[in-house]
Amino acid sequence: MDTLAARRQMVDQQIRTWEVLDPRVLDALSAVPREAFVPPEYRELAFADTPIPIGFGQSMLAPKLQGRILQALGVSTDDSVLEVGSGTGYLSACLSLLGASTHSIDIHAGLIHSATANLRAVPQAKVQFEIRDAYGAAALGEYDAVAVTGSLPVYDSRFERALRVGGRLFAIVGEAPVMDAILIRRVDSNEWIRESLFETVVEPLINAVAAQKFVF
Repeated sequence: MDTLAARRQMVDQQIRTWEVLDPRVLDALSAVPREAFVPPEYRELAFADTPIPIGFGQSMLAPKLQGRILQALGVSTDDSVLEVGSGTGYLSACLSLLGASTHSIDIHAGLIHSATANLRAVPQAKVQFEIRDAYGAAALGEYDAVAVTGSLPVYDSRFERALRVGGRLFAIVGEAPVMDAILIRRVDSNEWIRESLFETVVEPLINAVAAQKFVF
């Protein structure tokens, strides 16, 4: 496989056509060798427009969705970033190329180990990986941008509280068959604004609060 040509085709035919037009985002997606972050048994699907199984019941998000996440967050060169759900480290690497510092957490030690190893394919990317449950008692910290890569059946304000004033949070809220991708901006110490971006479906974040079922 001509991976460079396949990567260019992915960016031009999948990501650009899904309204991802930010030049810095496109450059980051072009620079990171996606094939290096895909499990070997699925490498032929590295550039396909589909989620890819990565073990532990988890999947690598489709390229166009990762592009929309990056564009929505608008990460600048002096931003500190938190990623909730490291996966294989691909989105972590892209975030690192865009911002000043990237902290990525995942509940699965195996995924953290794989992501750390995969990141060697991008020497200029620097990510602090941590094995951690986002729903633990300790505060998440303060960041300029937060990306939650698993869906939240019920919106949880703990993630927006991790934003500095001016910070942005990307999250996907709801249950299949339709979930709402949203962007939350913190405008001051006690106020956030919410913008609906698009509809999608992804697997729920582990330990996320389940939606209450109504019994008639």
